[in-house]
Amino acid sequence: MPAAIAVTSADLVLPPTDPGTPQAVVLPPPDTRPLDASLADMQQLLARYGHVVVVCPAAAPTAVEHRLHTVRALLESDRIALVRTDLPPLGAAVLVRQLRQLAGCDFSPGVLASAARLLAHYIYAGAVLGSVSRLDRVPVSLGSHLKGWLPGAHFAVLAGPTPQMVRLGSGKNAASAGESLAGPEFGTELLLARGQLQTDWPTTTLAPHWRIPGPVHEAPLPASSPGWWGTGKLVEFAAYLPDLPVLYQLVSSVRRETCHWCGMELIGDRCGFCAAPLPPAAPPPDPGSHALRPGPRAGAHALGPGAPHPAPGGPAARAALP
Repeated sequence: MPAAIAVTSADLVLPPTDPGTPQAVVLPPPDTRPLDASLADMQQLLARYGHVVVVCPAAAPTAVEHRLHTVRALLESDRIALVRTDLPPLGAAVLVRQLRQLAGCDFSPGVLASAARLLAHYIYAGAVLGSVSRLDRVPVSLGSHLKGWLPGAHFAVLAGPTPQMVRLGSGKNAASAGESLAGPEFGTELLLARGQLQTDWPTTTLAPHWRIPGPVHEAPLPASSPGWWGTGKLVEFAAYLPDLPVLYQLVSSVRRETCHWCGMELIGDRCGFCAAPLPPAAPPPDPGSHALRPGPRAGAHALGPGAPHPAPGGPAARAALP
């Protein structure tokens, strides 16, 4: 493995898709582990794997992020990547599992860390909610907030890649309303995590509408899901690319760059280890600027020292002909 995949919560660790999927390392919360113990844990990971990619949800407690930054600063290590994600808890767990799958491939640690932003765009993460009155992580209109107080109101909410929300009625109205929730245009699997809301809408309506080919999988509801969605009356879902060959092709098809700051390999526009953005491409030279430059001396070779003059009618000339 080029790097260990570490997480800040056990909720982010889903069962592996196959025996070859590496396990994730769960970092204990700061309130249960002293700083010197956290430093020792990270040193052991670095000694064993060389690099560590830590996935930390943006909704994680501030103390968790502070501990990670403190550990990296005290170790003075540029081999620790802190990957933040805005995905809801179940979607973040799917992202972690995909990174675990790719960790067993031949990708460099830099590509693996920066691939998280790419993979997140292909995860359709949402939930069916009994109320949106306390939902503040997905844009919700005032009218939806007011309808969220109505008895029996259900909402299908998509947090990403493009936020969307539809109100579900009951019976036949629920099925028809669900068809307006935009889904992926590629083959995916669907994962559910059931909370306190009693509804089969994800399996009876959402899965057929999104053309989920196989069975719908289920996992325990992450402990942080009620806080993220603002209610415990929910069924969380995530549609994702399950096959490792597809994930491998997706990541390997992106052009690789070298970070100008830390030297790590990356894909996309930002380094996964030092978070330095990719410098903008240099503008093309002005076609008229050559007129200001001195021309070649008489008798000098314009093609450079020792370069032969092209023969008249040679390949260069023939290439210019229509």
